Amino acid sequence: MILLFGFALRAQQAGAADGANAAAQQLQVRENVAPHAAPEQPLPFTHKTHVSRGVQCRVCHTNPEPGNQMTFPAVTTCMGCHKTIAADRPAIQKLAGFAQSGEAIPWVRVYEVTKGVTWTHRRHLQAGLQCGNCHGPVGETERMSMATAVTTMGNCIACHQSHNAPSTCHSCHAWPTD
Repeated sequence: MILLFGFALRAQQAGAADGANAAAQQLQVRENVAPHAAPEQPLPFTHKTHVSRGVQCRVCHTNPEPGNQMTFPAVTTCMGCHKTIAADRPAIQKLAGFAQSGEAIPWVRVYEVTKGVTWTHRRHLQAGLQCGNCHGPVGETERMSMATAVTTMGNCIACHQSHNAPSTCHSCHAWPTD
């Protein structure tokens, strides 16, 4: 009887450990199984360089109302540092040209929310998630690409379940009003 109890206890502990490991894995967005090449951008930009110098995501990427999409940095934000930092480099001179013309930099968006999904960065940031939870180790990349499968429903549901967040259809999908 004691031997049977010992096996049962060991099995429960192993099951709990497996459950904890599974929950930990669900907290991370899976890598994209079909990696996409980084799109051509109007300026060469590396998150790696900027993050290594202590620049936080929200310094450049703001979240205006209604909070669904983070913005690309305004040219004035970039020029706040680059008036003096690396100002002699061709890419920064091109950046300065955008600033002088008043034209926004025509960045190519890498991640896009699927049509029919009502989603907001703001609620996720308020819930304590960090950019890297969904977008992966962006600070280690030379060129931004769709490295994670953050826009797939399976990842959304797994993350919601691991955080005890609502995961019913209407949590993310709006129904037609007519």
